Amino acid sequence: MRRRPRLPARLPLDPYVLALLATVGLAALLPARGPAATVADGASTAAVALLFFLYGARLSTREALDGLRHWRLHVTVLACTFVLFPLLGLAARGLVPTLLTQPLYSGLLFLCLVPSTVQSSIAFTSIARGNVPAAICAGSFSSLAGIVLTPLLAAGLLGADAGGFSPDSLVKIVVQLLLPFLLGQALRRWVGGFLVRHKKALGYVDRGSILLVVYAAFSAGMAAGVWHRVSLPHLGALLAVEAVLLAVMLLVTWYGAGRLGFGREDRIAIQFAGSKKSLAAGLPMASVLFGAQAGLAVLPLMLFHQMQLMVCAVLARRRARDPEAVGGELPPGRVAEVSPPAQHPAPQGR
Repeated sequence: MRRRPRLPARLPLDPYVLALLATVGLAALLPARGPAATVADGASTAAVALLFFLYGARLSTREALDGLRHWRLHVTVLACTFVLFPLLGLAARGLVPTLLTQPLYSGLLFLCLVPSTVQSSIAFTSIARGNVPAAICAGSFSSLAGIVLTPLLAAGLLGADAGGFSPDSLVKIVVQLLLPFLLGQALRRWVGGFLVRHKKALGYVDRGSILLVVYAAFSAGMAAGVWHRVSLPHLGALLAVEAVLLAVMLLVTWYGAGRLGFGREDRIAIQFAGSKKSLAAGLPMASVLFGAQAGLAVLPLMLFHQMQLMVCAVLARRRARDPEAVGGELPPGRVAEVSPPAQHPAPQGR
């Protein structure tokens, strides 16, 4: 008789999400106003540019090109992230205004346009004994594609809520997102070694920059009075809708990958890379696209981020206990890349 897998003793409550919530609370109690708001907005703009410069400088072009050999898997993940997710987001429009307000729906649709995660997709794929190298490449490709696709999809599908295709919006996208990223790629040859040596310290720079972006966005939202449009019933409905969205994507990525002929390890990588959304990439993009409405627009993404961590932590450990994973043999060369579930730390931040 098959023993029922136990749930992990502690579900991953991401400390960074707690820091984000504390920042939101600070913005609610002490929002930046007047000259302070101008300073916060300027600092937020610089922080976004710095984040995307670092994203570009860290991405190894050689590793990305090497990963193209498994192109079917990467195309599948990209289709889940930038085709299936947006279609489900558009289908949710029918929930307005009965379950969701228009601002919350805009945030939900924006969530569906954000690229996949990198770190947590890799971590959960490793815990579940999946194809870790494929998860690394799939997450990197998704992040790279999201630099261009997410702003363009948001401008096209969200319309006036995200600035549409106005010249000012396109200039912001190019100046604050694309140019810093390309500059980072161009300078990677000279700064890449420094970034690797100071990876831990720069991680704090990443997180601190995003906290600054969140504070500026939520301060602007307080000044504009956007939070008066949110009620507890609507927040509860948003959580329920996001739970259904995550469940659908987890099922589609697992069974759909099976129907496409992928093996177990590839299906695991597709499931965790194709069903997740990046908080680290979405927050700075929202600050550029939504302006004063960014605080409310990123709320669905923040809630979905924590939900996906908790659900995928349970799912990854269950996959690791499958008879095929425990009793089967791993492909040659894969043993050193997969960590036992008990030894792998819970993913943080992205």
